[in-house]
Amino acid sequence: MASMAEIYPLQLLIASVAGWMNQRQGEVLEYLIEENRVLREQLKGRKLRLTDDQRRRLAAKGKRLGRRLLMKVATIVTPDTILRWHHRLIAAKWTFPSKRVGRPGIMKEIRALIVRFARENCGWGYCRIEGALRNLGHRVAPSTIRKVLIEHGIRPAPDRHTSWSTFLRAHWGAIAGTDFFTTEVWTPNGLKTYYVLFLIDLKTRRVHIAGVTRNPADMFMADAADASLGFLRTTRFLIHDRDTKFSL
Repeated sequence: MASMAEIYPLQLLIASVAGWMNQRQGEVLEYLIEENRVLREQLKGRKLRLTDDQRRRLAAKGKRLGRRLLMKVATIVTPDTILRWHHRLIAAKWTFPSKRVGRPGIMKEIRALIVRFARENCGWGYCRIEGALRNLGHRVAPSTIRKVLIEHGIRPAPDRHTSWSTFLRAHWGAIAGTDFFTTEVWTPNGLKTYYVLFLIDLKTRRVHIAGVTRNPADMFMADAADASLGFLRTTRFLIHDRDTKFSL
């Protein structure tokens, strides 16, 4: 049987080796923490994009350390974030897919189409929207269309009003605007005012000068309209103010 004198040196050796290993582990940990800080500085405030697998790995390791130790070592994200990821892992484990009973809901894309058709075409009723959807390969009953519109607070066609901004977005490629601006011209009889009628395509910002006159009467407006037919060939709507010069 070993004597007490033989045991004490062995214990001392074991304690020395353990102390050295703990010191080395601490040094390694300090280096890794500092390395993470350097990497964060290189990012210069840019947000890290972690994958679900990376979050899961950090959450599994971080939970074992606990909040107090994480406060010392976590540098990529906060300890609260790591622990929150762990809570989500636990919740996901006990979350089971629900078995829905009854008819499945309409796809989000089709619902979005129904709302868009109704808002961009204030005169379209349920059957007209049904026909537009059928042209795109979707078969939806008018009753379902009615239900979707009610859910979005959209009234039936006779009482539905389209906002000005919605109208512009819906027909932006087919709208032109027209107006007058004046210019002063010196003539032998003195300073005279000339009216310049111009049109602008809202989508392309192309401008067309329809005519210049001192008297923007009906004849001038008719001639200007004929001269602008080519510019307006792809236009469905021409907007202008309530100026009485727009007599046609």
